[in-house]
Amino acid sequence: MAAGKGQWAELTYGRSDAGEMVIDHTFVPPVARGKGLAEKLTLRAVADARAEGLTVVPLCSYVAAQFRRHPEWSDLLRG
Repeated sequence: MAAGKGQWAELTYGRSDAGEMVIDHTFVPPVARGKGLAEKLTLRAVADARAEGLTVVPLCSYVAAQFRRHPEWSDLLRG
């Protein structure tokens, strides 16, 4: 996601053979922080996981905190 001035915000993940989206990292450049970009990336990842029938493993501390704030996403957590 473009964050301005040639910099990008990112959320990285991998997919396991068990049908999991393993989210391991988010980053927003300092110049773009406080604008909700990490939240937008997380919302998109949650929507994609739901649409594709994947469970989510939130290894990233930001994404893990968002899952704690959004109990309505608990159905996406594995086990």
